[in-house]
Amino acid sequence: MRVVILEKADNLVKLRMEGESHTLLNLLTDILLSDERVDIACYDFKFPTVSDPILTIRTYEDDPIEVLKDAAKKASLLCDEFIDKFSSKLK
Repeated sequence: MRVVILEKADNLVKLRMEGESHTLLNLLTDILLSDERVDIACYDFKFPTVSDPILTIRTYEDDPIEVLKDAAKKASLLCDEFIDKFSSKLK
């Protein structure tokens, strides 16, 4: 995955997430929207079958890049928790 910063301000960032689909972006957006520091979190495909999605994050005050890093860490922890619970059921 390659991430390109299209726009960056104090509390706004727009990122092109090359090669990504709804799977990762839906998870990140859901986590971001549950964060009280986030005003807006959404993604858009200009042309769903041929374009890369654009992720937009606007915070109230915090650096949106740091907020996104926190959301990615939370997503990773959720996946680890799922693997642990799923694996324990297979024993």
